[in-house]
Amino acid sequence: MPLTPDQLDTLAGLAIEVPSWAYGNSGTRFKVFSTPGVPRDPFEKIDDAAQVHAFTGLAPAVSLHIPWDQVDDFDTLGSHAAARGVRIGTINSNTFQDDIYKLGSLCNPDAGVRRAAVEHHLACIDVMRATGSTDLKIWLADGTNYPGQDDLRARQDRLSEGLADIYAALDPNQRLVLEYKFFEPAFYHTDVPDWGTSLSHCLALGERATVCLDTGHHAPGTNIEFIVMQLLRLGRLGSFDFNSRFYADDDLIVGAADPFQLFRILHEVVRGGGLDAASGVVFMLDQCHNIEGKIPGQIRSVLNVQEMLARVLTIDEAALASAQASGDVLAANQVLMDAFYTDVRPQLAAWRVDRGLPADPMAAFLASGYQEQIEADRVGGVQASWGA
Repeated sequence: MPLTPDQLDTLAGLAIEVPSWAYGNSGTRFKVFSTPGVPRDPFEKIDDAAQVHAFTGLAPAVSLHIPWDQVDDFDTLGSHAAARGVRIGTINSNTFQDDIYKLGSLCNPDAGVRRAAVEHHLACIDVMRATGSTDLKIWLADGTNYPGQDDLRARQDRLSEGLADIYAALDPNQRLVLEYKFFEPAFYHTDVPDWGTSLSHCLALGERATVCLDTGHHAPGTNIEFIVMQLLRLGRLGSFDFNSRFYADDDLIVGAADPFQLFRILHEVVRGGGLDAASGVVFMLDQCHNIEGKIPGQIRSVLNVQEMLARVLTIDEAALASAQASGDVLAANQVLMDAFYTDVRPQLAAWRVDRGLPADPMAAFLASGYQEQIEADRVGGVQASWGA
C-alpha cells in the first residue's frame, strides 16, 4: 500500500549522522587503499559529508573521531560545518592506537595508563562543549588474548571505575554511549563483548548512560532486532552504528547483503518508539569505503536506511496484530513479507522532488562535478586515513 501523509511525515523525521572517517582512506587488515580526492583535514571531511546531506536531506550531522579529527579551534570547525548546512554530532573517543594501550585502556592493569585513558575522554568532553555535541561514544578495544593474561573480574572493576570518572565529568545535557563488540582485536576475551555487559555498566552509571548498538558487532545468527526491542523497552538504546558484517566485524554499506535484516531492525525501532524525538535514539553510520567511492558509498547507505524504513511504514499493523493474536503464523509472516517486497522507490522519488531534493540523489551527485573538482583540487598534502 502507498505511504500515507502521516507516514511520510514520520519518514521526514529520519536523520542519520555520517562518520567523518568514512571520507578518508581505509582498507582491510591487509591494505589501506589511496583514493583520488580524499580529504586532507577535518574541514574537507565536513565538506564531503555536507554533499551527502545536500543531495539526500538525510544526513544533517557529522560524527567526529578524536584525535583523528583534532583541530586547533573547534569553534571554527563548528562554524565551518554550519556554513555547509550540517552540524557536529557524536564525539568518538580513541584509546586503541597509542602504544600505551597495548594491554588495554580503561581496563589496563597499569593505573597510569588507565588515568591517561580517562584524561583522553575528559578532553573529548571539552570538544563536545566546543562543538555543541551531546553524545560521547566509547568503544574499547580492551581484552586479552590468552587465558590467565589478566584477572577478568578485576578488569571489570577497573572499567567501572574509569567509566564513573568520565560520567561524572559530563554536563547535564550530555550522555555517555557505551558500544560493545563480541570479539576482536582481543581474541580470548573482550571486556565489553555484548549488550548485557554494556547495559549493566550503563545502569550503574545513571540515566544519561546508554548503549550503542553496532549492527556489525554480533556473532553470526544473532537476532539483532531482539536486542533492539529489549534496549528500547528498557529505555537504554542510545544510538545505532549502521553497517554490514562482512569482515567478521563491520564497516561496509548497511543493508548491502541482508536488507531484510535492516527491515526487521527498523520495524522494532518503529514499534518501540525509537523514531520519537523523546526516545533520544541517534541513528549513525559506522562505515569505511575501501574500494567504492566515499561520498557515493555514504549516499547509498543513507538511502538504504530510508528505503527500508519506508517499507516498514507500509506494514499493516492491524492485520499483523490480528494474525499474531489468533496464532496464525503464516498470515503474520505474510504481512511482514508483503511490506518488505513493496517497491517504495517511485514514491520516495516523488517525495524528494516535493522537498526540493533530486529524485535520484546518486545520479545527481555523480552529475554535479563535485568528485572531479575535489580530485583536481586536493592534489598534494597528506590524505586523511585511519589514525589521521
